[in-house]
Amino acid sequence: MPEFETIEIDEAVAACSGSGGPLGHPRVYLNLEPGGRAECPYCSRTFVNKRLAAHGGAHGGAHGGAHGGAHGGDGAAPAAGHH
Repeated sequence: MPEFETIEIDEAVAACSGSGGPLGHPRVYLNLEPGGRAECPYCSRTFVNKRLAAHGGAHGGAHGGAHGGAHGGDGAAPAAGHH
């Protein structure tokens, strides 16, 4: 079984559309807060923000919420002033 790609980013939200082109999937937006990582529900790519991961609390998990995808997350927006 192939290993899934891990992508390090500096943002708190990742956009994933698979490998792009005809082999991609619908674009989903993944919230990396509070744990600093999120897994795409379509292609299993993992997006990591090391700064957030280092400050992630006990609820930081391996799966972030997907926004706008068929497998949508909780839809909750971060609190105002939260960085």
